[in-house]
Amino acid sequence: MFFFYLKFFNLYTLLLFSIFSLLLSNALAFRRDIAIFYSRIGLVVLFYSICLSYNSLFITYLDNGIGLFGGLLFISSITQSFHILIFLISLLILNMTSFYPRKLILSKYISVFKLLFTRLVFLKKFILSNIILKKGEQYIILEYTLILLFVIMGSILLISSSDLITIFLAIELQSYGLYLLCAMYRNSESSTSSSLTYFLLGALASCFILIGIALIYANSGVTYLDNFYIIKNLFNIISSQELKDLTIYLPFCISLISVGLLFKISAAPFHFWSPDVYDGIPTIVTSFVANIAKLSILILILQLVYLTNNIYTSYPWISSLILSSLLSLIIGTILGLTQSRIKRLFAYSTISHLGYMLLALSVNNIESIQSFIFYLVQYSISSINAFIILMAIGYSLYFYSDNNINQDKLIDKNNSLIQFISQLKGYFYINSLLAISFIITLFSFAGIPPLIGFFAKQMVFSAALQDGFIFLTLVGILTSVISAVYYLLIVITMVFDVYSYRYFSNFLNLEIPVLLIQKNKTLNKFYFNLKFALSTYFSLIISILTLIILLFMLVPNELLYLSKILSIVLFVPNSI
Repeated sequence: MFFFYLKFFNLYTLLLFSIFSLLLSNALAFRRDIAIFYSRIGLVVLFYSICLSYNSLFITYLDNGIGLFGGLLFISSITQSFHILIFLISLLILNMTSFYPRKLILSKYISVFKLLFTRLVFLKKFILSNIILKKGEQYIILEYTLILLFVIMGSILLISSSDLITIFLAIELQSYGLYLLCAMYRNSESSTSSSLTYFLLGALASCFILIGIALIYANSGVTYLDNFYIIKNLFNIISSQELKDLTIYLPFCISLISVGLLFKISAAPFHFWSPDVYDGIPTIVTSFVANIAKLSILILILQLVYLTNNIYTSYPWISSLILSSLLSLIIGTILGLTQSRIKRLFAYSTISHLGYMLLALSVNNIESIQSFIFYLVQYSISSINAFIILMAIGYSLYFYSDNNINQDKLIDKNNSLIQFISQLKGYFYINSLLAISFIITLFSFAGIPPLIGFFAKQMVFSAALQDGFIFLTLVGILTSVISAVYYLLIVITMVFDVYSYRYFSNFLNLEIPVLLIQKNKTLNKFYFNLKFALSTYFSLIISILTLIILLFMLVPNELLYLSKILSIVLFVPNSI
């Protein structure tokens, strides 16, 4: 036990020490261009956090979980597994600001000897900075990594919380960081406006959560989540009228909390803020808001469903999740058909996918929880890949212009490079490999076999049919078919529409003078024509994520067994 406490404190001490170190560095730093090194420090912190969580995973697996701080936090194999998932996703997102997205190709000077013993000095550094995007706004914001660590801290505390007060504090810690993250781009009017919208509506959702917690405490005098399970057992033994009134009243309080949680993850009918916020904030920030915030709250809803489902016969609060699932499937699919802006389309796509995950939560048995965990993991992978590819497409179009796109319509074009679906017109003929990776990801969203998204939807439908949710299964199948229309629209735009881009002639003939230096002596001066390639780090991440989506059918056992084991541990902890 002492050993586990030590490991737990090591993880949180590492995150806190990193936050305070970055705060001190921000106070002492004068050069704004060192933000990229802060992002790389964040990568090291997240990697070490993954190692600590993985090492603690086996201790909690043997002990069926450990309570900390008087029961305020509960650490188990399930929480540790999702800690690792959050760290991995955050690491992928932070990678986009840790390395420059573009590189120059000098095939004549990339031998091992010249890489080790010589260096190149570019005489036109201002041109090089614009090409490689060293002056991009995301590379000069020092506070980016700091706020990300705050959000990650709130997320892992939320997953581990076993008390309502701790849950509320963790949600607010996570939410405050997201509000600041959205407004961090000070020169972006759309980002500031979207952040204000997110803040005001997020505060409204927090009010619902706080009212529900206050009513539960006022009527029962408890805030621990385990007390819901105790009340169920007492209700089966004691026939007290006061206890029966309490068990009837509590579901309404939990429903208020669920309204706030559904608001936070933008599930229908509380979805109306997410398309505007997704579209207004920079794409890098959108990738974080669309994944981390939803993942932690969905795990919290999973814990609430497990502790409270089928406890109360008069008004099961799970009905609110079923209704939200139905509305999310319909609204996310129908409204997505009318979108021309790609991030708004992704927002409605997220709402639709939330419908499938809420459907799996509503069934609440071993098979459905397995399908929920699997769906959550595969959707996180596909979503991150889609946003990274979207950023990469924007970077690759730096040397091209499109006369058919009115540049005045592109709000905050420096931070959101691709905004309209029409900007992808004919992109397959510019970079076919990147276009194919994007197509594979979109097909996975649509649930086309044999990609990973197909197996996720099939598992959810199978679990729902076994439990008698025939109508919701039919709605899910129909909406899955209809949603494929707007994914195929993007594919048609990239592959079959007329190519409309032209190469900038001034870049085509531009030659940059370079000095080849060895031991502070100039060996040669030469000129090279501009050649562009996507950064190795972007290319590597996109390749790995795309191969996971594409080749999952060949090695499915690991992820399927993991989700099955976690669902069994949750439902039958004493059998492990």
